[in-house]
Amino acid sequence: MTKQAAPHEQHRNHENRHPHPADGQARGPDAAGGRQHSELVEIRGHIIDSLLLPKVLDLVLNQGGRFDIEECRIGSRRVDPSVARIRVTAPDADTLGRILNSMIAQGATLPEAEAARFVPADIAGTFPEGFYATSNHPTQVNIGGKWVDVARQEMDVAIVLEDGQPQCMAMADVQVGMPVLVGYHGVRVKPVDRLTEPTGPSFGFMSSAVSSERPRAALIHEIAGHMRATRAAGKRVLLVGGPAIVHTGSGEYVARLIREGWITALFAGNALATHDIEQAIFGTSLGISVDKAQATEHGHEHHLRAINSVRRAGGIVPAVKSGLIGSGVMYECVRQGVPYLLTGSIRDDGPLPDVVTDMLVGQAKLRELVHDVGFCIIVATGLHGIATGNVLPSTVPVAVVDINPAIITKLHDRGTFQTIGMVTDVQAFLSGLADELAEAKA
Repeated sequence: MTKQAAPHEQHRNHENRHPHPADGQARGPDAAGGRQHSELVEIRGHIIDSLLLPKVLDLVLNQGGRFDIEECRIGSRRVDPSVARIRVTAPDADTLGRILNSMIAQGATLPEAEAARFVPADIAGTFPEGFYATSNHPTQVNIGGKWVDVARQEMDVAIVLEDGQPQCMAMADVQVGMPVLVGYHGVRVKPVDRLTEPTGPSFGFMSSAVSSERPRAALIHEIAGHMRATRAAGKRVLLVGGPAIVHTGSGEYVARLIREGWITALFAGNALATHDIEQAIFGTSLGISVDKAQATEHGHEHHLRAINSVRRAGGIVPAVKSGLIGSGVMYECVRQGVPYLLTGSIRDDGPLPDVVTDMLVGQAKLRELVHDVGFCIIVATGLHGIATGNVLPSTVPVAVVDINPAIITKLHDRGTFQTIGMVTDVQAFLSGLADELAEAKA
């Protein structure tokens, strides 16, 4: 592969170059005697300080293409946008298509935009060949010469037309005949800029996605600010939690945040709810006394007996109404009318009757749960955290708190770029957050 010159060395005056067709078809022989395919691509915005320009150029090279920067205008001030027009060349149409899809997902556009093309699905639960795979960034499609916002933005799904409105849809939900977007023409993606502040203060306290050296009090103050702004805007704050919340004795702080109206939606697994209810009934978590941190006699049976009691009662709501459950996270969810979603795994005991055990049903319910979420906090859970990140649009800020930095890094690496990570003890974070919000409210 030919080494490319630095961007400033490749700057060309577009008007002084021979024009190229822009439909991605064969262009005639190259230096090696083969036929090449090319397309003109444009990127706009803060492409320098966000490192978008070098990122998309790397995408071209890493996927077997070449680039030529035909025009590049850099904003003179920090708030001024920049623009670059890039000629992308590939040895065949398939390679060019893959490169363009990757670039468009990062915010590149085709300046000579065509209307988006939709093809009817021919098999239920399956996209047509060549479907456009989405990112989690706000997206528009060109319909009849107008750019229309795509609803329910989500990564790794497709875009379908329903009643003339483009929206994201998972593969399993596609029905025969549904118009599905194919190709990359007529698509415009706008990555969330680092200068954007979706709710409250900017998520820019420190530049790295995860660090154990962040001043905890300052970061908790920042997260509390996002929660206050989200609630003031009438949107939900979603807590995605793992059982360590209960094991560490932090359940009382989460219950308090729910009771005081700060957490307004909950997503978790069977374990968090089970041990929360175990604590409410027996005062233990995994058989260990939460107050005394000591093992109790026959404590290893407590979580099973808690599950069995709730099943006999007919579910969590009847168990709260009957007085079986009189405190804790699930108790406050029921009392305050906070929606919750519990999804299962193959290792679950019981599970509780409220747990959704069908994976596709759980995914559908999660999409509904996050629909009006404006801020998300993920505490001590990897799988549920990544699942949530996969369905949240990039406009929703996410705070990830875990004692294990790998969990935070993994979430960020899987495409949830709008995260800020905090490596700390769960109890220290939740108690500090509850106190911070209580002081602000007072």
